[in-house]
Amino acid sequence: MEKMRRLLVLVLVVSALASAPAAARSVSHAMGETEVPDTPRRVVVLTNEGTEALLALGVKPVGAVRSWLGDPWYEHIAPRMNGVMMVGTEHAPNLEVIAALKPDLIIGNKLRQEAIYHQLSAIAPTVMSNVLRGAWQDNMRLYADALGLGTAGQQQLDAFDARARDLAEALGPRLDEAVSLVRFMPGTARIYYKDSFAGGILERVGFARPQPQDKDAFADQVIKERIPDMDGDRLFYFVFDTGDGTASEAAADWMREPLWKSLSAVQAGRVHEVSDATWNTSGGIIAARMMLDDLEQIYGLE
Repeated sequence: MEKMRRLLVLVLVVSALASAPAAARSVSHAMGETEVPDTPRRVVVLTNEGTEALLALGVKPVGAVRSWLGDPWYEHIAPRMNGVMMVGTEHAPNLEVIAALKPDLIIGNKLRQEAIYHQLSAIAPTVMSNVLRGAWQDNMRLYADALGLGTAGQQQLDAFDARARDLAEALGPRLDEAVSLVRFMPGTARIYYKDSFAGGILERVGFARPQPQDKDAFADQVIKERIPDMDGDRLFYFVFDTGDGTASEAAADWMREPLWKSLSAVQAGRVHEVSDATWNTSGGIIAARMMLDDLEQIYGLE
């Protein structure tokens, strides 16, 4: 059975290579140098943030990995994903499905798919960003370059930065608020620092962070004794709930704790639940814009 499966993949790979357009450009990325088509027509993308980058650039992929939340796509991108084949998850892309799509470019991430890079490269030219977390802008530049849309990608990033500066100007002294980021999941919670998606955007706007969270790191998984480290002048939290309610129940459990109730942000009524999809897991330019939308609404700047 395994021999037959490998033979099928080989046949699909050969077929994909035969139909791919000739390579025209060399792109430097996390795994080296790759020759890519000048204008890719059939793109498979293997990260959620990469999917958002493609859609923002007007490129609908032929295949994409499943969204962390959604069936199979995040609600905020689902209308644009009609007809896109789901090719597994970020951690486990389905090589057979990818090969059957006959892509002429695959976009992935070293942190997620380094172990299968050579198999992906046998299917189609493959370009990989290095890390995820707070590096979405650097990654988008790479993805746009691989698509032959580097100028358009930079224009979108410049527009985002301009909007973040406008928001900072409108907020004025309110940027001095120390803003806390917390995530609840079944059985645990995390505090997010500056090298996270939401943390990086807060830093770009210019928000202060509470002293325990003012560090160039991603996140810490914490126990309830560390609830005081969640405090700030204002607290944003998101809940990774896949639909069965367990994460929401976990969040409610944490919020019943006396330590939580004693937080200054809680007592001042400056605690806000925001979307885990847009503030955390999707991690791309569309979600980043939506996060600025949320900040404008929360601070009454709409």
